[in-house]
Amino acid sequence: MIDDIRETKECQLKDPMDLFHSGQVVKICAPMVRYSKLAFRTLVRKYSCDLCYTPMIVAADFVRSAKARDSEFTTNKGDHPLIVQFAAKEAQILCDAARIICPFADGIDLNCGCPQRWAMSEGYGACLINKPELVKDMVRHVRSQIDNPKFSVSIKIRIHEDLKRTVDLCQKAEAAGVSWITVHGRSTEERHQPVHYDAIKIIKQSMSIPIVANGDIKSLKDAENVHHLTEADGIMVARGLLANPAMFAGYEETPFQCIQDWVDIALEHGTPFTCFHHHLMYMMERITSKQEKKVFNVLSSTSAVLDYLNDHYGL
Repeated sequence: MIDDIRETKECQLKDPMDLFHSGQVVKICAPMVRYSKLAFRTLVRKYSCDLCYTPMIVAADFVRSAKARDSEFTTNKGDHPLIVQFAAKEAQILCDAARIICPFADGIDLNCGCPQRWAMSEGYGACLINKPELVKDMVRHVRSQIDNPKFSVSIKIRIHEDLKRTVDLCQKAEAAGVSWITVHGRSTEERHQPVHYDAIKIIKQSMSIPIVANGDIKSLKDAENVHHLTEADGIMVARGLLANPAMFAGYEETPFQCIQDWVDIALEHGTPFTCFHHHLMYMMERITSKQEKKVFNVLSSTSAVLDYLNDHYGL
């Protein structure tokens, strides 16, 4: 991490809000546990992704442990604009994490949307949508303690069954100085049900800050449709980018050049084999037969994967 960070000190951090003022819909790579790490962010930036998030990092661990900082966060001078997403439930801990990260990233995001049981039981993630005063307090504290006015402070939320409560949460966050809000258009209980894009539109119409829409966006066409349905200022994608990292550049399925780029980037970054292989499994899902998957998905070394790609695709 240190070498990477030293490099970053030489580069100019960017103001993420400039993206929202550009007049274009902002194309965003979502925070994804294990997956939205530096190598993958490097790949999607090559294919028209405007803004990337790190995987969610537990702020308390990050503040307390140098080991956690080294393993959870790496960046380099090309990795901008970059938002670091934290799980937090105490204002001062979030401020301390923000202060540590501030020289190396362009903003932080508070996770108020993770529905996983472990996060909710710890007081993190989606349970925060039911604590609007705490969210407001955390946003306000970071705003007041970070000197850089260009450093963004955003939140990512899910919606309530009663949308008035979601609008109230968003308006409280806006009053505290939040930069933008990403809305995953499902409630905490919902998993694979249709996304409530109408709810995102109502939230957008109730706010004066940028709103980012998230949920079930699998192609550039989907992104354009969701933009029209919600009037959102940005579109955040998770699984759609895993399946096709070139999605934002308009490709319907992962082009072979993108697979080659991933191999090059992953080898250069020293990406662990399991992560390297899993990304390829996602990318090649739509372009390989059942029989090919049976063979490819059980390969167990980088050299075996490289041989397979060479033999089958000339990569």
